[in-house]
Amino acid sequence: MFQILSAIVVRRLLLAIPTLLLLSLVVFVVLRMLPVDSLAMMLPASATAADAAALRQQMGFDKPIPLQFLIWLWEALKGNLGQSINFRQPVLTVMVAALPATLELTLTGLLLALLISVPGGVLAFVLHQHKRETAADLVVALMQSIPSFLWGLLLILAFGVLWPVLPFAGRVGQDVVLPGITGFALIDLLVTGQFDAWLGAVSHLALPALALALGFAPLVIRVLRSSLIDAAGEPYVEVARLRGLSESRILWRHMLKNASLPTITMIGVQFGFLFGGALLVEMIFGFPGVGNLMVQAVKGNDLPLIQGIALIFCVLMLAITVIVDVLYAVLNPRLRTL
Repeated sequence: MFQILSAIVVRRLLLAIPTLLLLSLVVFVVLRMLPVDSLAMMLPASATAADAAALRQQMGFDKPIPLQFLIWLWEALKGNLGQSINFRQPVLTVMVAALPATLELTLTGLLLALLISVPGGVLAFVLHQHKRETAADLVVALMQSIPSFLWGLLLILAFGVLWPVLPFAGRVGQDVVLPGITGFALIDLLVTGQFDAWLGAVSHLALPALALALGFAPLVIRVLRSSLIDAAGEPYVEVARLRGLSESRILWRHMLKNASLPTITMIGVQFGFLFGGALLVEMIFGFPGVGNLMVQAVKGNDLPLIQGIALIFCVLMLAITVIVDVLYAVLNPRLRTL
């Protein structure tokens, strides 16, 4: 088993190298071809043409694009993604400060989506060929037609304005200073014993995470329902019935495990959309993560920071692919014998 999992991880890592190189090259070339002057913000109003030329030479923007990419790639391999033009700090430092907030939001949204979609998918399967099936399908279709950012606006209107029970701006309370141990607010506040601040962080996270979950859960419900319908016709279900097992035991102990395989694959494939939805949700809720960072980078023509964010996004997607493959091998006994 360990050898199979190791082989999967190694194979995926080997495939990730050309993917990262190709994506980095495409993003690098496209950004350098844009008709913008990203160094203008670094120059004072009294700067001369000579000052601009000197800064361009210092940043390496005077060299041909292929040479610029090779220099950037060599520095990236050493952990240096360049200097942010807007923040005047290393790109890696800026992203490390913002990435935990986005990961915390995305993972919480994914957890809430699973808490909604697993019972929802089972209920949709139970209602299959039932007179209430049409109503259930309409509810799921309605949920799926509303994107995450619109869910965010609706939740703000409902629970922040009409019934103001939850905060809808920021990550923690204004009087709370994050310890900065791991960058994850829920972990750092819990470790340092700031339980009131931790509850405040949970309340700030609730609405944006729920917006992500409500936008993602309907897709999982549909896939899980279809997988359960397919599993219901498998021979092992009939064998289980002949053994006298109850329908609920067959569903939760046997069918759900097999139906989860395509669902997990779908979640891994669609995780990029969940992460992308988090960027929009962050802007709506003023959540200080990569989404707001990307907006600032685009507004300020911060090419090094945009390049770094694109690279980190690709790394996260590849990491999710590896995790999905490992989970698939763990849950699918046939892969363990290959």
